[in-house]
Amino acid sequence: MHPLHRESHLIQRIGWLRAAVLGANDGIISTASLMVGVASASTSASEVLVAGIAGLVAGAMSMAAGEYVSVSSQADTENADLARERKELAEQPQEELEELTQIYVTRGVEPALARQVATQMMAKDAFQAHARDELGLSEHVVARPIQAALTSAVTFAAGAALPLLIAIAAPPKGTALAISGGSLVGLAILGALGAQAGGASVIKPTIRVTFWGAFAMAATAVIGSLVGHAV
Repeated sequence: MHPLHRESHLIQRIGWLRAAVLGANDGIISTASLMVGVASASTSASEVLVAGIAGLVAGAMSMAAGEYVSVSSQADTENADLARERKELAEQPQEELEELTQIYVTRGVEPALARQVATQMMAKDAFQAHARDELGLSEHVVARPIQAALTSAVTFAAGAALPLLIAIAAPPKGTALAISGGSLVGLAILGALGAQAGGASVIKPTIRVTFWGAFAMAATAVIGSLVGHAV
């Protein structure tokens, strides 16, 4: 008898991976862009650092709150659908059996076999069968608001710490350039790591995140320089 073949699929990481990559990426880009904009408008190193620290704290809190609210809304919708499904199973079990049978038929199973499979699935766990096959809800895609909020806040702060550390170590006259260059390297590494963790190609995500990071920093540098000269 052959031993069971256990597989670990990358989609199981989708919940925390999305929040982690988004948080770290946003932390680097938004904080670095803010600091580059201030550095282009002012030669004061302390002002640049204050702007970076303020951006880190405000951004981490904003990311946590935004993720919690949005994912909570998703969870509310999922729970409402699950409650309705549980009610229908209790009140209309035969109709729910027919519905599950048709789902399997639509996927290519012969009607007689589909009916047999649906009957067996509902006998084992009717609610789980309908949640998975009718609503498309499973363990690795279900909404987790607290996990998403904490992951986003922590990873945003970790990403935002990079331009802050660069600004502390950089010479005053080269602060903007050092932050830009160092942050772009960090973004490239983050893009590659995120793609690798998700099992995707490394090149395209790395180029994509680096390009948009460079665009954001260049835009704020121009605006900061214009405002600095005007004021």
